[in-house]
Amino acid sequence: MPAHRIAVYTFNQFVAPFQSDAIKGFRDAEPGAFAAIENANGFIARSGYDGEEGPESWGLQVFPKCWKNLNGDGWAPSTLSLWDSMEALMAATYHGDHGDAYRQGHKWHIKANEIPEYVLWWVPEGHRPDWSEAVARFENLIAAGPNAQAFSFKQAFAPNGQRIKPDTARMKEFAALNRTLNTSA
Repeated sequence: MPAHRIAVYTFNQFVAPFQSDAIKGFRDAEPGAFAAIENANGFIARSGYDGEEGPESWGLQVFPKCWKNLNGDGWAPSTLSLWDSMEALMAATYHGDHGDAYRQGHKWHIKANEIPEYVLWWVPEGHRPDWSEAVARFENLIAAGPNAQAFSFKQAFAPNGQRIKPDTARMKEFAALNRTLNTSA
């Protein structure tokens, strides 16, 4: 079986315009959260955004059909990245600086019960998904629920399409390693 990587697309909508005081905590936390992700064990790469410093954008950034530009500023927090394993991604998501920011997301994001916050899918090693592919996977998850092409940590699939459960012990090992890496830097 060829080697695979886990791709993740995250999406939310802000409760207020990006430059507003209501989103200041997000803007302040974002650099540290990105640094924690990029320094995490198992991180491969992430897309940047057109017109911004940092990594190059993986194609033209697009948003899912469910996005309502309620604030009128064209901003919606979204990310696209690649990881060595689901457990490495879980550790970086839920622990450290990114985990701290994640737990504050309710202050900055509109709660939408019918819209997921992220989608996962497997890609062959060497494939870099673009924003259009990511949004298509996200919309697949919304329309069809978790399946082998678009899933979540809670209802995950292996590259061969079999249902799996992430290895939480391995995720904790990654989280501990990330803490060690961040304290020695």
